[in-house]
Amino acid sequence: MSEELPAVSALTKEQAAAELGPLRDQLRQWGREYYEQDAPTVEDYVYDRSYQRLVQIEDRFPDLVTADSPTQRVGGQAESQLAKVTHEIPMLSMGDVFSLEELADFNARQLSDYPEATPEYNLELKIDGLSLSLVYEEGKLVQGSTRGNGRIGEDVTANVKTIKDIPQTLPEPLSIEVRGECYMPKAAFLALNKQREEAGQPPFANPRNAAAGSLRQLDPKVTASRQLATFIYYVPDHAAFGVISQAEALEKLARLGFSVNPHSRVVTSQEGINDYVAEYTAQRDDLAYGIDGIVEKVNDLALQDELGNTVKVPRWEIAYKFPPEEAATVVREIEWTVGRTGNVTPTAVMDPVQLAGTTVARASLHNPDYLAEKDIRLGDTVLLHKAGDIIPEISRVIIDKRPADSEPYLPPTTCPVCGSDLVHLEDEVALRCVNPMCPAQLKEGLAHFASRNAMNIDGLGPKIIAALWEQHLVRNVADLYRLTEEQLLTLPKFGEKSAANLLTAIDQSRHNSIERLLFGLGIRHVGAKGAQLIAAHFKTLDAVMGATEEEVAAIDGVGPIIGNSVATYFANQQVQDLVAELRAVGVNFDYLQQETTESADWAGKRVVLTGKLSRFSRKEATDWLTAHGATVTGSVSKKTDLLIAGEKAGSKLQKANDLQIPVWDEQRFDQAMKEEES
Repeated sequence: MSEELPAVSALTKEQAAAELGPLRDQLRQWGREYYEQDAPTVEDYVYDRSYQRLVQIEDRFPDLVTADSPTQRVGGQAESQLAKVTHEIPMLSMGDVFSLEELADFNARQLSDYPEATPEYNLELKIDGLSLSLVYEEGKLVQGSTRGNGRIGEDVTANVKTIKDIPQTLPEPLSIEVRGECYMPKAAFLALNKQREEAGQPPFANPRNAAAGSLRQLDPKVTASRQLATFIYYVPDHAAFGVISQAEALEKLARLGFSVNPHSRVVTSQEGINDYVAEYTAQRDDLAYGIDGIVEKVNDLALQDELGNTVKVPRWEIAYKFPPEEAATVVREIEWTVGRTGNVTPTAVMDPVQLAGTTVARASLHNPDYLAEKDIRLGDTVLLHKAGDIIPEISRVIIDKRPADSEPYLPPTTCPVCGSDLVHLEDEVALRCVNPMCPAQLKEGLAHFASRNAMNIDGLGPKIIAALWEQHLVRNVADLYRLTEEQLLTLPKFGEKSAANLLTAIDQSRHNSIERLLFGLGIRHVGAKGAQLIAAHFKTLDAVMGATEEEVAAIDGVGPIIGNSVATYFANQQVQDLVAELRAVGVNFDYLQQETTESADWAGKRVVLTGKLSRFSRKEATDWLTAHGATVTGSVSKKTDLLIAGEKAGSKLQKANDLQIPVWDEQRFDQAMKEEES
């Protein structure tokens, strides 16, 4: 929405009518992109600003309101191939305010007809996800659905059953509907976008759209791979649920095993509201998930019922939206980086600027289409924001500050590393270097081969690989197994102990099961899960190499894309030569069945991990606990048996202490792991 538009108070009715048509059309288009296509083209604050103008015009000229106006509708239409679900109780949107002053005015109006009411509010974080309904019959999960247009949503039952923190069975035989938010954690969002860019696919704009696209998949296996999570916060039929306040409802939901956000708070004054907003405005960057504001709800459920709803929003709750944080800077250079699959990605190099608590000097431009769409040029002054509060991203170019001699930026036609011609494959948005001997791809491939989820060669990181490459000691992954102590001692800052440790780690990796090797080879479209399925089916690398495309594709959970990729990869003579080298240096080519080591000490225990872990990653701890029979959950409740707390543990630690749940630090957990294995 242009800043030059006249104030709404200055509009005549004719001017308002002329503006409303294009404004509604634009908002409908943006709404379709956001709700139905999961591919927004503008930031939330741009939509919100335009939407607020529509609300203001319609408030001033109520006879211009139409039934199909965006102000009269909830969310988007359910247009996918998923089956439709009718919500018996509509799933409404929330009203928005954008300042503390607007929030105070809303509260004053909200309770103006209830002068005797105590202004008690339950404050919650506004999770940047999508609304979700779950229906249970006699304690069994029978249906999951999206909000859709508020009355008709999409049936995503098969998909929600793959989300780990959604209970399939409740501890009580309740027949209830609960509602909440499905979201994608920040770490999962970053990993997914990296994976998509390496595959030449467009990245998701933000975690909300990544979560929506993941939940609305036709294939539940895709949803399962996306690491979605939920926070449940509402029961439409609260009388049947047996609670009288929102705070009590949240406590009961947590007792039933639902994931409930631990940061809610009951306050009784505007000062308390302001303090909460300030606290989480400061903490939002430190949370493991995205939030885009604060939700304020009247805590008394009976008073909620009296306040009721408008056609679109409840009168008893409101969302305070965080203001957009942007910073202006200048693009000085555009660098092109070659990934291990040959994908060539542009990055804007800019004058350093402070944004959301960090210094930002680089921002991914994703692919040539994105670069052209934004029309970003060298010397442009641009506005930066953080997509989903995570990734530095260019919002737009400030055209008024564009240099007079500016020229459109032309993407490269040759690889910046090896000089080979770049290709733009028909089904991809990415430019790709297809030279398999490109040094950049080979180095990235070595780092991937050594990574934790692949061959897990401890101590062999990108810097050491770069040094080995510069010294001409390695050119492919088989060369790693030919390294000697004498060669390693020629590397900078390498002593005898470092050399011995690295050689031991390399030698240990020879004995890995072949799923690690399959993943480590970097076959396009083959992730760690796909490699596991293929290895478990064929048992040996020789059998995988001899399999047809159709035989690989027929494996449950694999499919034709991976089948074609595996067959094409092993048909390459250079790959066959590399496999022969790996065989010669003693790398294992057999599938080693993994045993579950369930322990009587851990079987059935509910464990929560919190804080920053330094001795091992969150995934390593979770995998170990799961393998030994424990269940790792995301929230602390009375059913939690143990909390393992790292550095900067917060509300979960406090809640565990309040509930007198045993708490271990990392050192104690590490010792328990060693005792279990001894």
